[in-house]
Amino acid sequence: MADSCCQKKGDDLKLLAKRQANVLWIVLGINLTMFFVEFASGIYYQSLALTGDSLDMFGDALAYGSSLYVVSKGISAKARASQFKAVLMIVLGIAFGINAAYRVFFEANPNPTAMGIIGVIALGLNLVCLALLTRHKSDDINFTSVWLCSRNDIIANTSVLVAAGLVAITGTKWPDLIVGGAIAFLFLRSAFFILKESKSILKEANA
Repeated sequence: MADSCCQKKGDDLKLLAKRQANVLWIVLGINLTMFFVEFASGIYYQSLALTGDSLDMFGDALAYGSSLYVVSKGISAKARASQFKAVLMIVLGIAFGINAAYRVFFEANPNPTAMGIIGVIALGLNLVCLALLTRHKSDDINFTSVWLCSRNDIIANTSVLVAAGLVAITGTKWPDLIVGGAIAFLFLRSAFFILKESKSILKEANA
């Protein structure tokens, strides 16, 4: 009877890992595609918000890739993968802040129409990602961290749309720069939360 219960639990865990992997492959493909679209658009239209959101997409793609690698591994491996994602978000946040400072002095106003169009597309695709990830967000620290990445995407996309509207209304680049700085802050805040949670999990696992 005990062997039967253990076998069933093992089969359930394998099925869960397979479902998680399928979801991760889908959101990985979406984020990689949107990284290239948003990065090229951000450079061409001189939008810090779009460029920053594209870096977030790239960071998420790396995060989903690392999550795929550990999806069938133990809790310690998943916690370490989450730490990798947190460090990645910190690096992106700092790079984003430096880029914002540079644009204050050296670049022209962004194109609000392009920002709005690309922002709507990105928001729609990220809503799909969030919907796919939400059902697994409480599975483990691995999926909690990728869900946070996806949630940040929704906030960032919405912020890009707000920035596009304010740039069109004011005729200045400041709304784009302010939103860009806010996105960088969001990266850092989520990163330190994930670091704290994964550190606690590793401490318990090693106890």
